[in-house]
Amino acid sequence: MADQLTVSVLGTGIMGAAMARNLARAGHAVRAWNRTPAKAEPLSAEGVHVAGTPVEAVRGADAVLTMVHDGDAALAVMREAAPALEPGTAWAQSTTAGLDSVPELAAFAGAHDLLFYDAPVLGTRDPAEAGRLTVLAAGPVRGREKVVPVFEAVGARTVWAGEDGAAAGATRLKLVANSWVIAATAAAGEALALGKVLGVDPNDFLDLIAGGPLDMGYLHAKSALLLEDRLRPPQFAVSTAAKDARLIVRAGERHGIRLDVAAAGAARMERAAAQGHADEDMVAAYFASFDEGNGA
Repeated sequence: MADQLTVSVLGTGIMGAAMARNLARAGHAVRAWNRTPAKAEPLSAEGVHVAGTPVEAVRGADAVLTMVHDGDAALAVMREAAPALEPGTAWAQSTTAGLDSVPELAAFAGAHDLLFYDAPVLGTRDPAEAGRLTVLAAGPVRGREKVVPVFEAVGARTVWAGEDGAAAGATRLKLVANSWVIAATAAAGEALALGKVLGVDPNDFLDLIAGGPLDMGYLHAKSALLLEDRLRPPQFAVSTAAKDARLIVRAGERHGIRLDVAAAGAARMERAAAQGHADEDMVAAYFASFDEGNGA
């Protein structure tokens, strides 16, 4: 594998910025672009070249990594970058795009002779900053020398889910995992909201289940963010969770099943976002239990 790659990171939000930093720390030449330039500018102090356009970012890149809001945004930015995309460039598409979008993204890659990797990640802000994400990847064996070093720089583990990125094997696995994450987060918020109106100290609830079969570290971590008012900056934002929940619901509908918990989770996230919590951590869906969204 190459000692150093030139990697373009398109999208430098919570996850993309952390991934760009870790790629630079691993010794790769990194070019980053974001539609809101101010979000990318801090990366220049860490050895990342901040590009003014997608074309500038991808010119001469061995690999392109997209980490934007959704599949439509990923396709839009790659269309902007198209004049500078070279045949044989590897494209690691790490946005959670959903089953409807992946074939369209793969078709774009095929039309431009790119090596397409469906490569969403599991993890939030802290593991992203630490380079401890789990990368879920599907794509051809030919060309993996251009993406494996990228995945190793941003993650602690790569789980391969097939050799055909267009089949969306990695995205399918990500949606199943996210269905659990969103359900657990919504349930945690509801339990804390019920405790509040019933006069139950949240610590009594957490102590009650501690160490038993109902306990999980994720519950304590998310509860702490809420109880200690550490919702900003988010580990994973309400608005993004709402988008992902809708992708999960659509995936179920597409295959003939109802996902009532996912649909309820999406509705809670959307209600919390409408109440002003869109840019807070997803556990802020707690506030959707209250009419005014203030937890009162």
